[in-house]
Amino acid sequence: MPKRRSQVSMTDEEQQAFLAEGHTLQVSSIGPQGYPHMVAMWYAVIDGKIHFTTYARSQKVLNLRRNPKMSVMLETGRPYTELRGMVIEGDADVIEGDTELAARVMMMSGSRRPTEPPAAPPTEQTLRAVSKRAVVRLNPKNIYSWDHRKLGGVY
Repeated sequence: MPKRRSQVSMTDEEQQAFLAEGHTLQVSSIGPQGYPHMVAMWYAVIDGKIHFTTYARSQKVLNLRRNPKMSVMLETGRPYTELRGMVIEGDADVIEGDTELAARVMMMSGSRRPTEPPAAPPTEQTLRAVSKRAVVRLNPKNIYSWDHRKLGGVY
């Protein structure tokens, strides 16, 4: 019997479309005691890579400075026949001091359109909000995905 992984994996195009539909990632870094530190984050996709913004002094940024390895997961569906998801594992870049990038990521992720550039320049309020924030960019090393709708109800 063939492996199910090959039957349910998303193509690159399907993965990009799935990321464009999504809004909230489960983000995991390695905490100070060696356990996963998991949080939910809104995100943006810029140049094909996941970006999110967070306070520069947040636990996840402290974790990523110590160890840049992280994983993110996006999933949807309730019944087994509709489960879809993807996990991206990789190394994070923590980018500080780039208020233009931070504002762009904040506006894209807050718009619920994580793959579309913002329509207007950032407001003064947005620029003030990003002054204490860092951008985290995920450089993918491994991606795996699943779309159980491809099984056609056969398990």
